[in-house]
Amino acid sequence: MPAPSARSMEPTRHYPLFGGAFSASLPPGALDVSDLRPVPDNQEVFCHRLTDQSLVVELLELQAHVQGEDAARYHFEDVGGVQGARAMQVDSVQPLPLENLALRSFCQEAWVLSGKQQVAKENQQVAKDVTAHQALLRLPRYQTDLLLTFNDPPPDNRLSLGPENLSLPPWSLGDFEQLVTSLTLHDPNIFGPP
Repeated sequence: MPAPSARSMEPTRHYPLFGGAFSASLPPGALDVSDLRPVPDNQEVFCHRLTDQSLVVELLELQAHVQGEDAARYHFEDVGGVQGARAMQVDSVQPLPLENLALRSFCQEAWVLSGKQQVAKENQQVAKDVTAHQALLRLPRYQTDLLLTFNDPPPDNRLSLGPENLSLPPWSLGDFEQLVTSLTLHDPNIFGPP
């Protein structure tokens, strides 16, 4: 039985986010990083139990000065700057059809961006090319940009691929898509007074 501080999520369970104001389906092996270290109030962060992959859900102030795919690029560059990325490259930006989203009635536009950021982990000098997939859901009614990020660094050669690890494969783009499309708002009061 896992220790309480390392709880894992069921793959099809809607996991509560931001104190239950949201929920979403998380992939197998997702550990809530807030059980391991402090996480900012505007973020929910999950890490894969065996890989360096992570999923981040962030509530950000609406950046009304950028529109369309420029908004997705803005947030990609902003996150890269916060993480101290040494280089950034956008590979693609695509509109995300609103009808695919559980949040479609609140969302004015949505974008998916894929790119790479050269980032060094804490206390390490060597930077790795991390593939980042981001979904930007724009909620102007609540003055909020909702940013979901899937960080997919290169596989670590030291990762043991013994039989115990084969039951928990690395996350895929399909897992990220499930998170994005299943994200559901339960309590609009999280955004403050209208």
